[in-house]
Amino acid sequence: MTSPPQRVRVIRTRRPSRTPRRRTVREEIVDESRLGSTYVNSLRRAQLQLSLGTLALGVATLGALPVIFALAPAARRVSVLGLPVAWLLLGVLVYPGVVLVARWYVRATERLEAEFSDLVSRR
Repeated sequence: MTSPPQRVRVIRTRRPSRTPRRRTVREEIVDESRLGSTYVNSLRRAQLQLSLGTLALGVATLGALPVIFALAPAARRVSVLGLPVAWLLLGVLVYPGVVLVARWYVRATERLEAEFSDLVSRR
């Protein structure tokens, strides 16, 4: 005689999960989805803001020198140790200032890109 089939107790169905897995930032960017575009646009916006801020600082400081000399013509004739003050300002203050601002700008852009890279490489 054959034995009756064993009973199987069904607790739940075996279906794939209804919630899709979260996509990584890298996948969003590669697929050019809305979220990926938002990430890339935020990086571009931060870089543009940094660039415009640096440019404004340069224009304000370097642009102030001709304005000062135009408003105070006597300042053009002043000399220290036989050198005109305008040359001293350009040689002693402006060039080192430009180098310092350039170093700061490069470090700030590298920091922005490193933060974005960390965001993209996260799971």
